[in-house]
Amino acid sequence: MSEPGQTEQIKIRVLFFGAARDITGGSPLDVSLNSPATVASAYENLIGRYPDLQRFGRSLLFAVNQEYATADKDLQTDDELAVFPPVSGGEAVQTPFNETEGSNRDFFELTTATIEVGAVARRVVLPECGATVTLDGYAREWTAGRRTRYLVYEAYELMALAEMRRLGCEAHKRFAIAHIGIVHRTGRLVIGETSVVIAVSAPHRHAAFEACEWAIKELKRTVPIWKKEVFDDGEVWVEGEGQSQM
Repeated sequence: MSEPGQTEQIKIRVLFFGAARDITGGSPLDVSLNSPATVASAYENLIGRYPDLQRFGRSLLFAVNQEYATADKDLQTDDELAVFPPVSGGEAVQTPFNETEGSNRDFFELTTATIEVGAVARRVVLPECGATVTLDGYAREWTAGRRTRYLVYEAYELMALAEMRRLGCEAHKRFAIAHIGIVHRTGRLVIGETSVVIAVSAPHRHAAFEACEWAIKELKRTVPIWKKEVFDDGEVWVEGEGQSQM
């Protein structure tokens, strides 16, 4: 309890990712805020500490305890607030996925190790399925006329895994599939190395194709994973066009 006449304080933990982490010099950061506090008031505090965050304008996104949050979200002591630019493939929005759907054979993983595409694909093959569709995303050498030396992927791991599970649940609702698996690399990747594998099995190939195409679009839109491209003459975080939460 605060003393009479004193403003009550709450303490939160703040994490930064992608280009926002480059500006702040890393994370986590312990922050005290006047109560009541919201994501908006926490952001004002952070702008005071790190004015260069303003270069993102209104595009920064926020998550509280591994869930996307808007500016009016209330904060409590010991909450975890994550601050990050839009993920590398698009804007991040809250999506009401039904987490009760799915299969106990589905899998969603992050790894720093080399991904064996064939091994991932075989994990979703079962006798009742007639087709497996596998997407192998890998690091390309040229982007907009610039030669890429290597890529670096960074993930907000707990939230990324939760978002992938929600994505898998939604895929089962939308398409007549049996199983879905997603494995994504983090860390440094050389040109030609696999960054993500999505494997979908289904009784019929049409549903597997549709689900795989939908899943990669949703992964790039909502899963908090960021990509840095390193060139001979510099580097850049690849950011989508985020929908402002402020």
